[in-house]
Amino acid sequence: ANRMPEKAASTLPGNARPLVHSDRGRHCRWPGWLGLMERFGLTRSMSAKGCSPDNAAAEGFFGRMKTEAVYPEKWEEHTRNEVLALVDEYIRWHDHERIKQSLGWMSPVQYRQSQGMAA
Repeated sequence: ANRMPEKAASTLPGNARPLVHSDRGRHCRWPGWLGLMERFGLTRSMSAKGCSPDNAAAEGFFGRMKTEAVYPEKWEEHTRNEVLALVDEYIRWHDHERIKQSLGWMSPVQYRQSQGMAA
């Protein structure tokens, strides 16, 4: 569980400080994990016990990705690099092309740009 944020943080530009969405599990409260978050300047996102609105967007995204991209594929027929490329392609499509009614029929990137939140 620690290698993923270490690898991801090593690829970030110096000024990037993303949120790390997690549950309230024991590992996410372990001093080693807390030190890892601090070392890389990552902000943890955990809701109050029994309430998870800040993780709802992440949970919703992964649910849609499973339905739209994971379940239709025959993953056992793909190499690791092919799987990574397919996931990357889905994320780019989702962020730049997939429109959402809740965002005024815009993609997430278009919506953030319209709100002055992205270049």
